[in-house]
Amino acid sequence: MAPRPSSPSKASAAPRDSDAPQPARPDARQSAHGGAAPVHAGAAANAPRTSASVPQQQPGPPEPPEPAHLHEPLGPDDPLAPLPFNPYKGNRGIMRAWNALKYSIKGFRVAIREESAFRQELTLAAILVPIGVFVPVEPVERVLLLGSVMLVLIVELLNSSIENAVDRIGLERNELSGRAKDLGSAAVTVALLTCVMAWGLILVPRFGPALLHWLGLR
Repeated sequence: MAPRPSSPSKASAAPRDSDAPQPARPDARQSAHGGAAPVHAGAAANAPRTSASVPQQQPGPPEPPEPAHLHEPLGPDDPLAPLPFNPYKGNRGIMRAWNALKYSIKGFRVAIREESAFRQELTLAAILVPIGVFVPVEPVERVLLLGSVMLVLIVELLNSSIENAVDRIGLERNELSGRAKDLGSAAVTVALLTCVMAWGLILVPRFGPALLHWLGLR
């Protein structure tokens, strides 16, 4: 009797796991086709950020330069320039009042000595002031009488100061210098008319009829 052919054993017939072909694992750095390999979420989170991934801030428009006149020094004719140092403005308190009184007395002396118009008006004031003090009128009317006389003296002093300032600049004939003096003279004329109007409107209604009766004109 012929012997049976031996059947292959299960171990030899069944392929082992180690002999089975293993699927190719994709490279962690790069795939076979050259594409980027998938990265794990945790690895992507822990990966350092490069400068390409952070958007750069675009620079804004440049600021306009400041005007040049803000940095230029102020000239002497600029109204914002500080005034030069005046040694006559350093006094304060009682000394300032004392110096002002001395300068005022000096101004009166100069006006009496140099200004003939002021001497004439001062003589007129020496006559009218006593009359305004003793005439029997109301207090308000008395103030108007005396104030109109003082107004003439004040305006004349201002006119004299303008004339001296103009003459200090130059004695030659100039249209603007002449106009300044003419305006000062017009101011004196207005003050004189105001004085005459005040005295006339206050004294004529009170003493006009009696004066006319005394003169025999009525």
